[in-house]
Amino acid sequence: MLATQLLFLSSLLPLLQAQETVLGVYIFHRHGDRTSKNFAPTTLTDLGYYQVHAAGDFYRNRYIDANATSKIFGISSDLVKNSQLSVEAPVDTVLQTSAAGFLQGLYPPVGVTLGTQKLANGTSVEAPLGGFQLIPVNAVASAASGANSENSQWLQGQSGCNNAIVSSNDYFFSQEYMTELNKTMDFYHSVLPVVNGTFSLAQDNFKNAYLIYDLVHVSQIHNSSIPSDNLLTPQTVFQLQTLADNHEYNLAFNSSEPIRAIAGSVLAAQIIQQLNVTITGKSKSQIGIQFGAYASFLSFFGLAQLPKVSDNFTGIVDYASSMTFELVTNATVTDTSYPSNDQISVRFLFSNGTASEHPLTPYPLFGQSETVLPWNTFVDQMNKFAIGNQADWCTKCGNSTGVCASATSTSTGASGSTTSSPSAGGISKAVAGVIGAMVTLAVILGVEALIMLLAGLRVVNKKRLSGRASPESASAVAKA
Repeated sequence: MLATQLLFLSSLLPLLQAQETVLGVYIFHRHGDRTSKNFAPTTLTDLGYYQVHAAGDFYRNRYIDANATSKIFGISSDLVKNSQLSVEAPVDTVLQTSAAGFLQGLYPPVGVTLGTQKLANGTSVEAPLGGFQLIPVNAVASAASGANSENSQWLQGQSGCNNAIVSSNDYFFSQEYMTELNKTMDFYHSVLPVVNGTFSLAQDNFKNAYLIYDLVHVSQIHNSSIPSDNLLTPQTVFQLQTLADNHEYNLAFNSSEPIRAIAGSVLAAQIIQQLNVTITGKSKSQIGIQFGAYASFLSFFGLAQLPKVSDNFTGIVDYASSMTFELVTNATVTDTSYPSNDQISVRFLFSNGTASEHPLTPYPLFGQSETVLPWNTFVDQMNKFAIGNQADWCTKCGNSTGVCASATSTSTGASGSTTSSPSAGGISKAVAGVIGAMVTLAVILGVEALIMLLAGLRVVNKKRLSGRASPESASAVAKA
């Protein structure tokens, strides 16, 4: 009998040893609900604040809390250690405040006990706001989404990448676009009474698919009344959304012109960089978080072949959506024993909407069947499209002025992948900063002209949806 029990217990030992450990994560997150894009600057709404805070609380319960379901190795559960986090967002009000709201859920106030510090003279001081924890959000121009993207009418213009801008613009001359433009003309004209306070008859068409949908979508969330709202049947709203999805995905990705997905390529490099820092530092910096615009999601989805899994990956992600990359291992992890690269894997997960309400679900990347990929395989696949060094960015974007003037002449041999190998330290933050400076310069010089050339539309504040807007009062609608 004893021998049988020992045999049974020994059979369980491999299962106990194979328990998965999360070494670190990278989270790319969209902002929460925001005000109408009819007038800049847009701002995060109370609903949006709630969404990102709830998402932060979800990720806390998954990765950080003492009783977390998938607790990250070595992470501080209550008092934040800022060295364990890297949080970034472009210089943009909606994205910066979304990141701040998310972090309040990730590391909430700790209360009087943990939030009190005793000084040398014997007195104690309590942290304000019940032990509110201060976590910096790095405002970086090298983020996957451009600076001020929430107030930009055309997100590709924020990339500063000449070839990407040309590629996206080519879509408007494609047979696919022209067919859709003509085919949907009557449909858009049928909803003109709803949007004619913002769009003229000439502007009410597929060219402005996202802007029209955005106006209706925001109004349905926040406006108590909408003109001719009887026209907005569930079928009509669904069609407006589907057409907007089609429009934006084609601007963000094209399989024959991967440069169009420059935002996804830059994001891929940043993901590899942060996860590589986690590995080489043996989980000293475990969490990377970046807030960005929906176009970066779409670009990455296309590059990572996620539409092969589901057509849903060709649609605009909902507010507060997130995609997560988990570094996991089944090897033993202690303060003195850390797994080698070939013992580490990556799992990709996505939540369409705030993760507290919509399941964070694993999906296979790169056309493969497994949802967990070996680290080395993941790096090799990501490096097929990641762009993370200055010279490579300049060459593929066709930029030769500004910072690229020196980069293209001194960068022989610097091309291809973002990180040299899984054992290397990844791309440097200095390199990413140079790219950011270049992108910012290009945006300042070019985005205004691009907007005027490509948009050709005017809009008004959501509160004036039922009224006519004069040309003098119209303002550009941002997309993100």
